[in-house]
Amino acid sequence: MRVKTGVVRRRRHKKILKLARGFYSGRRKHFRKAKEQLERSMYYAFRDRKQKKREFRSLWIVRINAACRMHDISYSKFMHGLKLANIELDRKILADMAMNDLSAFSKIVEVAKKAL
Repeated sequence: MRVKTGVVRRRRHKKILKLARGFYSGRRKHFRKAKEQLERSMYYAFRDRKQKKREFRSLWIVRINAACRMHDISYSKFMHGLKLANIELDRKILADMAMNDLSAFSKIVEVAKKAL
């Protein structure tokens, strides 16, 4: 007896093609091309979720360093001073303060300098 996978195959193809919406040209219309591109896209998405965290951390460090240099202290000495002063603010918050609330950041710098 011959079994045709008509319904099952159509559902599987529709699922892949639905995920491939927004792709360019045949990569959204043809199943094989869509499947290949989708595998690649999922790999990139997984990899770049990790990379995004790294990139943001380095951006925060650059911003904190720039604000510290305005107060005549290096980033590494500032972070060491914070640790000695038992101030546990993460880099995201410090970078935000350096950008938006310079007066509060300068007070934290003074505390870090005293702790050194």
